[in-house]
This record gives sequence, structure tokens and C-alpha cells, in this order.
Amino acid sequence: MQVKSRHHLRSDAVSDVEDTLEEQLGVSPDGDAYERVEFEDTDWEVVLIDGEPQVAYFEEEPFLTVRGANTYEPHQQLVTVDAGAVSFVSDGADVMRPGITEATDDISPGDLVVIAEESHGKVLAIGRARVEGADMVGTEGKVIDSLHHVGDDLYEFSG
Repeated sequence: MQVKSRHHLRSDAVSDVEDTLEEQLGVSPDGDAYERVEFEDTDWEVVLIDGEPQVAYFEEEPFLTVRGANTYEPHQQLVTVDAGAVSFVSDGADVMRPGITEATDDISPGDLVVIAEESHGKVLAIGRARVEGADMVGTEGKVIDSLHHVGDDLYEFSG
């Protein structure tokens, strides 16, 4: 991915990102330098925290990247998948009910969610919920649209 522009965030923009992540995910990013990076040929926009791509904008909404979620370990807006779903989710597949073992109750349709595997709690993907958290576990149906996953261009980008 080619960088189109890169600039340091003003303190009010840093506060907005930090407040949003605290409210959504219960995490408090802590860094000395926040830079916003825009790319050529893609809609991705990333916030580097101390040089690491920890936050991305999904439809103008800041949210942790897979790397950011593995760094800060959120416990809100979290969906856990079983071992059988790991390879699919890691390849960018949307998430189906049978692969989900649990989901937090704070999830509403349209929310961004963190998708982690159950054995080690490692985050595999970021997605957008189609249903309430309480309705995620079941036997059939697509419940999360995948937006960013391990191994995609965003994941591979390094500041």
C-alpha cells in the first residue's frame, strides 16, 4: 500500500480517538506520537500510535486494528470463535453463527466488533455485526461482515 499522506494528529483529535476507544471497547491507548496515514488506491486510513498501526477508520469511525486489539485486549464488543472457524476468519471470511462460542451483550447491529479465537484469545479480525450480541450464537446464518483480518494489506502495513 502506497502512503498518500501522513500527518501528526492534533491533541483534540487524539482525545477524540482515545475517548471513542474507551467508550466502545474499554481500552485506553497510551502513546507519545499519533499519526494519521492515508493511502493511495484504498479507503484505509490508519492511526499510528508510536509508529504502530493500532487504529483504523471504518467508515469514518475509529476502531482498533487487529494489531491494536492484540495490544490492548478489549473486553467489550468482543466475539469469540471456535477452532473450526479460525482458518476461515483469518482468511477474511464473514463470520457464521455455528463458529461463534460467545459474544458480549453490548453488541448491536451495525457495531464494529473484535473477533478472537477461544483457545488463546488472539484477535483474528475486525467486523461489523449484523445482529445483537445475544443473538450471535446459534446453528445457522451470517452474523458478522469481515472488514479487516490477519494477513490483509492493513495487517501487513508497518509504519
